[in-house]
Amino acid sequence: MDPTRAFVKNVKRVVVKVGTAVVTRDDGRLAVGRLGAIFEQLEKLNSRGFEIILVTSGAVGAGRQRLKYRKMINSSFADLQKPQVELDGKACAAVGQNGLMALYDTLFSQLDVTSSQLLVTDNDFKNADFRVQLSQTVDSLLDLRSIPIFNENDAISTRRAPYEDSSGIFWDNDSLAALLAMELKADLLVLLSDVDGLYSGPPSDPRSKLIHTYVKQKHQKAISFGDKSRMGRGGMDAKVKAASNAAYSGTPVVIASGYAANNIIKVLNGERVGTLFHKDAHMWIPITEIGPHEMAVSAREASRRLQALSSKERKKILLDVAAALEANEQFIMLENDADVEIARDAGYDEALVARLALKPSKIRALAESVRKLAEMEEPIGKVLKRTELAEGLILEKKSCPLGVLLIVFESRPDALVQIASLAIRSGNGLLLKGGKEAKRSNAILHKVITSALPETVGTKLIGLLTSREEIPDLLKLDDVIDLVIPRGSNKLVSQIKNSTKIPVLGHSDGICHVYVDKAANLEMAKKIVLDAKTDYPAACNAMETLLVHKDLTNGGLQELVKELEQEGVTLFSGPRVNGLVNFTKANTFHYEYNSKACTIEVVNNVDEAIEHIHSYGSSHTECIVTEDHKVAEHFLSRVDSAAVFHNASTRFCDGARFGLGAEVGISTSKIHARGPVGVEGLLTTRWVLRGQGQVVEGDKGVVYTHKDLLKATSNGF
Repeated sequence: MDPTRAFVKNVKRVVVKVGTAVVTRDDGRLAVGRLGAIFEQLEKLNSRGFEIILVTSGAVGAGRQRLKYRKMINSSFADLQKPQVELDGKACAAVGQNGLMALYDTLFSQLDVTSSQLLVTDNDFKNADFRVQLSQTVDSLLDLRSIPIFNENDAISTRRAPYEDSSGIFWDNDSLAALLAMELKADLLVLLSDVDGLYSGPPSDPRSKLIHTYVKQKHQKAISFGDKSRMGRGGMDAKVKAASNAAYSGTPVVIASGYAANNIIKVLNGERVGTLFHKDAHMWIPITEIGPHEMAVSAREASRRLQALSSKERKKILLDVAAALEANEQFIMLENDADVEIARDAGYDEALVARLALKPSKIRALAESVRKLAEMEEPIGKVLKRTELAEGLILEKKSCPLGVLLIVFESRPDALVQIASLAIRSGNGLLLKGGKEAKRSNAILHKVITSALPETVGTKLIGLLTSREEIPDLLKLDDVIDLVIPRGSNKLVSQIKNSTKIPVLGHSDGICHVYVDKAANLEMAKKIVLDAKTDYPAACNAMETLLVHKDLTNGGLQELVKELEQEGVTLFSGPRVNGLVNFTKANTFHYEYNSKACTIEVVNNVDEAIEHIHSYGSSHTECIVTEDHKVAEHFLSRVDSAAVFHNASTRFCDGARFGLGAEVGISTSKIHARGPVGVEGLLTTRWVLRGQGQVVEGDKGVVYTHKDLLKATSNGF
């Protein structure tokens, strides 16, 4: 639950207002499907004990559509050629209200819910006796589990016209909903619209950003409104006024989309949906709070300042970061110990706790890895290709930073240090979102690292997100963020890939295999298999499936099983292992245990092993153990994974062990970077052309030579 939505736990009475744009389609007809979905939500909430009050618009629009149709049917061709007189709004309201309530009654009856109609006018609320009676009537209806449906009685209202007069106690159905919420002492008002909530500008403007929590002091003068409602008399301006009045009178308000599925239920479940108005909002969110877009822009600006520094200056920043990590080891350990204790008390799996824990030796190792990164060859501005296009016209292809990276990772706080140091080395801005279980560890590490950044760059180079609800907004910033790298579960990676236009680099599962061939050195195989599984069982490069050649089932398989069981590894069998050894059958081969457990299966030959890997693996890391080099080369060339090894543990698939200094993750993608992603994976290229006044002029004035100058230099010319 979003912390700013915690108040919903005490909500019982809810006023829901559906606007004209929600009630009707673009052609003016009633949106039966959309209304049906909304009414199903109301039925569920009603059955859960919530007291639901519905305020509806749409009568005038529905009536106008119906009367226009009738008028057309009853008109001659000559009549239709004449200028058409605008229909009387009050007549439209009278006709539309009848049809609207007939539909509502039908929909609610299908859901076995009783509804009731209450038509009111502005003048009614001037009568104190009316207000008392209204409250009593609504209380009685709610006690009977009936849903009262309110609408302004436009047909007999004393307003000049339903769309023109904005005076009185209420002036449209948004203000009526706010008035009823206050009058009937509702705990929450939900205003459903045709947009996701309140934006900083017109929703059609790509620069406009959704405001999740409205703070009057911050947003009142900073928002520009777009057009009014498609058919109703209000629009977002009217909704904001109504929401502000209700909220500052004590009734929280959420403006949300009536088009999105289950939005009302999501609001009452405490999810961050739409825009919240609350009288205490200014206490939750600082008026000067930096939003996701501002954070991303600040990271981009800081990255450009970082790129402007000399190689020596960037190197010094990394050395300062390493020193800061060691100097603050005690504080880092205190915060990490608190995270570990909370995780254990919460009953987290031991594999997750293992990934979460930092030790003094780990912090010192992280500092050392940052120093190694600092000593690496300068990656920015490296000339990858130099070509003489023509005499005096030299083209260079040079390495350069991607821009701004968004990294979402789970559990492991050491990942924050690796990622931040790689971002600094590659000249990129960085936005980080770690798992909530490492909240305190991530916060102290972020503080330590950013405190080492010079003022010439600024601490905003690396932003730390504290709420997962900020991620959807960031994933929309394809104009600012250049690459997203999710490090975590298959579910996390899939959700991010399906939610953004920004390129995503990463892997989902780490289902790594070790294949022990018939020509394997068994003692070597035992060492590799044990290391691949037990060195760090929670790692993504740990072995999850052991494949054994059928010729080893008369002794070798049993020895491997014995070694694993002695180390406390829980074993699961494939179909062909059953009967050869006695342990539980695996439910699926496509499974990442992340613990001291693995699956064992028997295969006939190396090709069957390759086929098994392609069928059930995740294209991460695979290993063959064999003394037959021909079989080994066949395996290495045929297996389509990011990393393939011969006679070496899968645990070697790691940025630091590969000499990359560190890694932001291991990519199983085939575009841009594959395998452990270090500095090079965070760079792109650009072309730099130096000339002496040359022009194309239809290619008549240039004699192209296309001479490779780098190759000529390396050959000594």
